[in-house]
Amino acid sequence: MLQSLRIKNLALLEEVALDFEAGFTVVTGETGAGKSILLGALTLLAGERADKTLIRQGAAACEVEASLFFENPQAINTLLAELDLPPCEDGILILKRSLPRDKAPKITVNGGLATLAALERLGEAWIDFHGPSEPRRLLKESCQLDLLDLYGRAGDALAAYTAKYRVWRDLIAERDRVARETKLSPDQIKFLENQLARLDALELTEEAIEALERDFQRLSKARELTDLATTLANGLTGEDGATGRVAALVREARQLENLDPASKALADRLSAASIELADLGAEFEALGGQFNFDPEQAEQLQANMNTWLEVKRKHGGDPRAVIDARDDMRRRLDIQGDLEGTLVHIEKQIADAGRDARKEATSLRAIREKSARALAKIAAASIAQLGFKKADFQIRIVPLDEPGPTGDCGVEFLFSPNVGEPVLPLNRVASSGELARVMLALKTVLADLDDVPVLVFDEVDANVGGEIGRVVGEKMAGISKGHQVLCITHLPQVAAQGDSHLVVEKDQSKDRAVVTISPIQANRKARVSELARMLGDRAAKSALAHAEELLG
Repeated sequence: MLQSLRIKNLALLEEVALDFEAGFTVVTGETGAGKSILLGALTLLAGERADKTLIRQGAAACEVEASLFFENPQAINTLLAELDLPPCEDGILILKRSLPRDKAPKITVNGGLATLAALERLGEAWIDFHGPSEPRRLLKESCQLDLLDLYGRAGDALAAYTAKYRVWRDLIAERDRVARETKLSPDQIKFLENQLARLDALELTEEAIEALERDFQRLSKARELTDLATTLANGLTGEDGATGRVAALVREARQLENLDPASKALADRLSAASIELADLGAEFEALGGQFNFDPEQAEQLQANMNTWLEVKRKHGGDPRAVIDARDDMRRRLDIQGDLEGTLVHIEKQIADAGRDARKEATSLRAIREKSARALAKIAAASIAQLGFKKADFQIRIVPLDEPGPTGDCGVEFLFSPNVGEPVLPLNRVASSGELARVMLALKTVLADLDDVPVLVFDEVDANVGGEIGRVVGEKMAGISKGHQVLCITHLPQVAAQGDSHLVVEKDQSKDRAVVTISPIQANRKARVSELARMLGDRAAKSALAHAEELLG
């Protein structure tokens, strides 16, 4: 759950620090007061892209910071590990995002630097936004199918089908590509065979290519390298080399040791240095020998390097890319051997894969058919509570002629708001207000299946009012039993049911507009006053009395 939120210099808001409780938090304020600032801060922490126009005029930077608590942090810690970010301590996740005017933005997660992409991945795990555009999504078949699969817990079945479907479609693509292949001419075949022979002579690993380039460098500078190594070897172990002179010094050091045993340690060190110099001389001599390439070895090295430089220019400097090119050449030659036989073999694979995909699709469709009946029934009951007492809601499974990426069937949500009218697809019968209520009813049903702990509803109660507003509030409160719910609302019937209540106000009495966000749930008088304002007049006795009644 969201524990605290600090916002600084965002739009018209100078600075605010808010603490949050579990349950249902409502956010109210006049139209244009700046309620979107709170929403904007949360979207920033969820990884939404932002530009510097968000920074408060005159400020150097805007900052948003939040702490979240996870009772069971295993899943979020797994994601943090995947993103190479520090784990939660005691279940606390700390998110901070800074947007300076003249410097690069900065994001930290639990104190570690993070990317915007990482923040977005984390946002998907802890917060879900439902705004005014959300009901319009309900008109899309993909959204309807997602909601049905969520209710039916069809994720595993869908994943199993998707894997089989992808294999099937990849084989079809392979067949089509092979079928387009023209038979190669003898010259083309000979060219590919020569290319393969040259590539096969190379060991195409990063280590082998590094060794090839190193040895070629040595070959090109063999004389210079040999001369230097020989000079060093002679300087160490030659007739007048350092080892001979140091050996004489060792003998004198041993004489000193006989006269003064206290100098033994120095004599030992000098003796060790003499041995090390002798070893170095031998190693420089051996190294010089490595630079002496015999003519046949030098010729092969030159040929391999020429081949590598050629394929590097043609296919890229990455050995993996060259390997792929080599494998493609080999495949093209193999196909030429038996083009028709290859196609027959692929067709058999396609038939087997298609059978496997259809089998998984049948299992998935069975889950969806069962889920459609159950979800339609429970959603219809929930819709009836939202003012459609005689409405009809159905979910129809639509078979497809050919299996697609999401199965062998589609889905269609059908709705009739009035008794005696036929059910029709939502986009043919539902107004924006009706859509909002149908979506809210479905969200209520599906809330318990959603793992995201924080749900934000931005005026999803638009276009409803009166008794229905009260029911909307009840449903929000119901969702908050399993989630932390933040709801921006203009309905007093909804606002009165919040466990916590934030008021957003804009002060334009001075030279500059200032937005403030204040918690008022602990001040009953302030809360009654705010509800009375939402009812029409915070000074009217009738409005105040109604507000008192709403608060119970």
